[in-house]
Amino acid sequence: MDHSTNDTKLWEDFKKGEKYALSHIYYQYANLLYLYGKKFTSDEELIKDTIQDLFFDLIRMRTSLGQTDHIYFYLVKAIRRRLLLTLNGSKRVTVSDMELENHQLHVVYSIEEDLILREELTQNEKNVRKGLSELSPKQREILYYRFTCDFEYDQICEIMSIKYDSARKMVFRALKSLRTNLSEANFTFFLMYLPRNSSFQ
Repeated sequence: MDHSTNDTKLWEDFKKGEKYALSHIYYQYANLLYLYGKKFTSDEELIKDTIQDLFFDLIRMRTSLGQTDHIYFYLVKAIRRRLLLTLNGSKRVTVSDMELENHQLHVVYSIEEDLILREELTQNEKNVRKGLSELSPKQREILYYRFTCDFEYDQICEIMSIKYDSARKMVFRALKSLRTNLSEANFTFFLMYLPRNSSFQ
């Protein structure tokens, strides 16, 4: 049984009110969502409250939820929207995709967190940090989804409310920017580092 089949059955059982399904989804994904939230804000309590509110609403509305064969993607999309609303001070329950496009979240990569904690950096590490700093918030976010979360382009488009061609161009330009600002060795190191240090595999 493949991943999508497993997720489809688990999600359907959750919608039917099966207790095992709720427990499985929560314990499998709550910490991942917390780590995801940490990429955008250092406010740990805000992240925890957002996750709790998300699961409360999922339980309350489970009979009317749509179908999914990728639960983590479904939850990431939902938590991102909620974080946008909260971080931008909105109290509304819904927000249009057009409004979402006007706001940006700032992804912090694991490699950057490691380098920030280091008192001394090698020249290569300084170059990597500088190269990442040249990326726009949207470029950082889309590379994170593509290489760390391993989401497909259609999923990225749904999360970020952008068109397919725009998503591909954005990834291409972000990688081009990194190649321009990093040596080949540092660029390869960055791409290898993303999945290896990710909690989203």
